[in-house]
Amino acid sequence: MTGRARGRARGRARVTADEPAPRPGEGPVQQQQQQQQQQQLPQQELYNRQADGGLHPASRRAAYRGGARAQHPGIEGAEAQAPVHEMSALELGERAQERDPKTMRQEDKVGTAGLQVPLMTNYFSLEHNPDWHQYQYHVTFTPDIQSIKLRKALLYQHEELLGRTRICDGSILYMQHRLPDDVTEVVSQMRHDNSIVQLKIKLTCELQPNDPQCIKVNDIILRTVLGKMGMKLIGRNYYNPELSIPIPQHRLVILPGFVTSIVQYESKVLLNLDLSHKILRSDTVLDIMYDLHHRFTEFEHFKTECLRTLLGTIVLTRYNNKTYRVSDIEWHKNPMDTFRLHDGSEITYKDYYMRQYEITITEESQYLLVIRPSAKDRRRGQTDNIFLVPELCVLTGLSDDARSDFRVMKDVAQYTRIDPTQRVRTLESFMRQLNSNQTVTSFLGSWNLRPSESVMTLQGRVLPKEEIRQPEGNVLKYDQERADWSQDMRGKSMITSVDMIDWLVVFTQRTRNQTQEFVQTLSRVGPPMGMRINNPIPIELHDDRNNSYLQGIKDNLNGRIQMVLIITPTNKKDRYDAIKKLCCVDHPVPSQVVVARTLNKKQMMMSVATKVAIQMNCKMGGRVWALHIPMSGLMVVGLDTYHDSAKKGQSVGGFIASMNQDLTRYFSRCTFQERHQEMVDKLTPCFGAALKKYHEVNGRLPERIIVYRDGVGDGQLEAVKEHEIPQMMEAFTLAAGTNYKPGVAFIVVKKRINSRFFAKHGQNLVNPAPGTVIDNTVTKPDWFDFFLVSQSVRQGTVTPTHYNVIKDTIGMKADHFQRLSYKLCHLYYNWPGTIRVPAPCQYAHKLAFLVGQSIHRDPAVELSDKLFFL
Repeated sequence: MTGRARGRARGRARVTADEPAPRPGEGPVQQQQQQQQQQQLPQQELYNRQADGGLHPASRRAAYRGGARAQHPGIEGAEAQAPVHEMSALELGERAQERDPKTMRQEDKVGTAGLQVPLMTNYFSLEHNPDWHQYQYHVTFTPDIQSIKLRKALLYQHEELLGRTRICDGSILYMQHRLPDDVTEVVSQMRHDNSIVQLKIKLTCELQPNDPQCIKVNDIILRTVLGKMGMKLIGRNYYNPELSIPIPQHRLVILPGFVTSIVQYESKVLLNLDLSHKILRSDTVLDIMYDLHHRFTEFEHFKTECLRTLLGTIVLTRYNNKTYRVSDIEWHKNPMDTFRLHDGSEITYKDYYMRQYEITITEESQYLLVIRPSAKDRRRGQTDNIFLVPELCVLTGLSDDARSDFRVMKDVAQYTRIDPTQRVRTLESFMRQLNSNQTVTSFLGSWNLRPSESVMTLQGRVLPKEEIRQPEGNVLKYDQERADWSQDMRGKSMITSVDMIDWLVVFTQRTRNQTQEFVQTLSRVGPPMGMRINNPIPIELHDDRNNSYLQGIKDNLNGRIQMVLIITPTNKKDRYDAIKKLCCVDHPVPSQVVVARTLNKKQMMMSVATKVAIQMNCKMGGRVWALHIPMSGLMVVGLDTYHDSAKKGQSVGGFIASMNQDLTRYFSRCTFQERHQEMVDKLTPCFGAALKKYHEVNGRLPERIIVYRDGVGDGQLEAVKEHEIPQMMEAFTLAAGTNYKPGVAFIVVKKRINSRFFAKHGQNLVNPAPGTVIDNTVTKPDWFDFFLVSQSVRQGTVTPTHYNVIKDTIGMKADHFQRLSYKLCHLYYNWPGTIRVPAPCQYAHKLAFLVGQSIHRDPAVELSDKLFFL
């Protein structure tokens, strides 16, 4: 496993393309006096508030982070308290009746805990006339016409009848006015043979402003507007090639653009608008293949490197601005081969591009890229492969090599990492430009639409800071400069530490000196952290071949070895994979791989040793910190999927379940499913094994089970309800019979969203404080959902995380779901701060990533109660 791959896995929950690694709690603090009336509280109420981050005892035996202990921009009034006593008072009893988000009262979906804070968001209102109408018609053609383009041409021959304000997808027609008759029959003429086609135009319904079909029409109208403004559709979004930004030193071009959507939110239809950047290579795929051929002259080696470089990448065909995912390379085809057109005639690829696009292909012997039809394509009837000419394709996005190059990322970030002030300024400037364009305003006016020019404002809440619990006397101080407490971890005992008595360290002659110094440093940082580290059994290898590492480990493993530390001279994925297969499957033992270059800087040795010691402690079953979790009898489950890199079409599902009150010990399982599916199969045995382990650890079954499901899009929600939730419910019956009915909540976690929120700080805008919750205005009326900003970002604009409760038989309040989700964002032990998603989600991703990237098999059950995958 490469360092960049591990970096992606670590950073997946912490960053997006627009933000650097998140740092909790950092941000400008508005200097305003906090006015709070002190009231006399009963002792129990005082305890509850202390336990939940409100008033704090004089002992100061906890550190606070995230949330709103310090005044953040826009926060007004006193610090509100989360209802911990209400959460802890929840008892199992009769399972609560399942709540339907569509029928829930709006006040039940909104929380009250935390400090109110005014925010701005990248949503715009859509204004329309009161007498607004849209009519939907269904159009049939006799004889039937397959081509959508031809259907539109035949329909639009009747412009005098239909008018110019219309949108048609080939069979559904939307118009602003109603035809005289509900059913209208007309005749059109084919131009190539003058044959007659009969059209029947039948009224199906009149659309209201909040009708889903009407919203879809508005979305099409807006995207049409972007085209009228000179922007080009690339993939799903529109970009402006005229404003492209070249980065010649890295052979890259950045196209600025926008991502848009129009959706019905709580009270009205809103336009969501955000910035988007498309990164393209300035050289063609053929240029890349030439470069590989110069480097790897042996043909089989060249083929291998081409496949490694190009398979799975997204290419853009410049002649039509369409994107495709490369499935394979056809080594026996070139542009002089022929293919069959729709009329049955055959033509070479070279002649086709000259006839269709007036493009001359210069290299006649180049191999062709293979694009296999997706499931969506097959549903449309497209079953044949598409062959593309490399000379006419450019790669999109950044390669792994580019992402691992600090200089590339720094130069790209200058144009893509945009702070809140500049982001809002750009969005509002674009909306003013749109409303001042006469062609655009005339087109929108014909549809009775006018978008506002200012971003919307709404109210958010900043949840109280969380207590980071350590052993008595230990306080983790928050570092404002670093926005974490990693420096203060030195010399602090862990909540539960595991002594390293018997362990191996494997290294080569090249890394002997670095290894010796690192082991000595480990022995010094361990005891102050409450972790006894004995001298290891050293294994020095004479070479760095994979088999040497494997044999050295196997020859020295016995039943007493707790940990294997491997120092590698380079960052070779095949070596990492081989080591992890051995230690996670064949001879299960926790393992830690360290690349020697991370030990080169002596001034960083203590910091590296501290972090590695913490990680090894967690892999052996230790805990570093904890929070107060007021709910008893709770199991939290994390689910995520990852597509296996070695087995085409296979996906890996990661399953993580908490085993203790503090939600810091976990049980793990993996599932495998085919066809790149995101839905997780075989959840029933996973839940069954987790319930059995929970009973073994606690002497009882959990009373409440809350599942956080990552990696699911909005269009897959029904599939989750129909496929994954029934597997979970079946496991309950199989594990403890029909009388076991724990309260259940299933929450879908979504990171890839376009919603952004901003707080005011003087004349500028800044990112909201960590712990900011938004559960109004831009949430869905038929969902029980909220946004949470759990991480801190020092550069660029923070991306919130969206939570959607799709099943709930526990009956928890919105405050409880929001507060628990924020707490869990503190409990990921691979990062000294808050992350974007609840820790169980990130642990599930790490597990699925390790299996899908490196071991490709079920990990040994002996490791299932440890965080061996960190």
